[in-house]
Amino acid sequence: MGELQDIPDRPLRKGYTTGACATACTKAALWSLVTQKEIKETQIQLPIGDLVTFKVQRNKFTKKEVTYTTIKDAGDDPDVTHNAEILATVCLNSTGDIVFKRGEGVGLITLPGLEIPVGEPAINPVPRDMMRIVCKKILSDHGLEKNGVTITISVKNGEQLAKRTLNSRLGILYGISILGTTGVVTPFSAASYIASIQQGIDVAIANGKTELLINSGARSEKMLKALFPNISEISCIHYGNWIQETFEKIDQSPQITKVSMGIMLGKAAKLAQGMTNTHSGKTTWDKDFIYQLAIEAGYPDQIANKVLALNMAGRLREIFTFNDQENFYQKLIEQCHYYCQRIAPKVTITMYLINSDGTHISYSI
Repeated sequence: MGELQDIPDRPLRKGYTTGACATACTKAALWSLVTQKEIKETQIQLPIGDLVTFKVQRNKFTKKEVTYTTIKDAGDDPDVTHNAEILATVCLNSTGDIVFKRGEGVGLITLPGLEIPVGEPAINPVPRDMMRIVCKKILSDHGLEKNGVTITISVKNGEQLAKRTLNSRLGILYGISILGTTGVVTPFSAASYIASIQQGIDVAIANGKTELLINSGARSEKMLKALFPNISEISCIHYGNWIQETFEKIDQSPQITKVSMGIMLGKAAKLAQGMTNTHSGKTTWDKDFIYQLAIEAGYPDQIANKVLALNMAGRLREIFTFNDQENFYQKLIEQCHYYCQRIAPKVTITMYLINSDGTHISYSI
């Protein structure tokens, strides 16, 4: 997962989760199996109560097994699974249970710490419940209550899509996860990113890690990992813009005793004044604040005044040479450290201000 994209300045269209798509395909496939008829669309109820209709297509059809597919529409969210083909294959079984199997392109849980046990397909609890509900309703409607259903979910090219996610460091291998708590994808949702942060920390803890390396994204992580060549990927967390939520989760996790944090100059200019959500659509850096910070760091007005003429925080390097001896950066990173330590006071935090060329300035108490 790379650095975050900016939010478009226009109304955004919502979409549907992989879990909702898998449920629609499961419903269509089971109905088609028990009636031996073909359908082109099916309606499901989302966990939030909405009734939505999905276009579906029959992929395989026999008297014992049926597969239906649909194309995921993520709306305007920059989701890697947008336009992915989701497939559900169903057959009846004699166990009376709803059994979930992993098809090609769906991940396998290989590490503890997630809601799904190790060895299970990466189909989250809410999508599982959605599929159970539609299956039991169809079985009841057709007098087949004694039967169970075996559901195999697949995603075309899912293993390739998963390489653009954080699944591997969560211990989810060979494909994507079937997700969704509401059934709806909210474009540029903070909730989904924050959930991935929390999951990442839970997985690190479940695998015995007590130290985290946190960064805004893949680019800054690559730079900082050069300082920590032996740190496990499981211990690496992308906080994106959600510094507040990341440190709140850390504070709630007594197993974590040490955090090394990398932060780029633009985000640091916001965090230093207490802005713990650093998205460009939510916050902007305050030149007057940075000017005052330079004065407090001991710079004369003739130097500090140059800050007021800048149009972006990254250009601060034109005024202050990027190195450990520059008082301005020490003051800036001290402020950043203060706000993070205030959220998680029991954790030892070492902070690294990262330059675009990979050099860094460190700060710790």
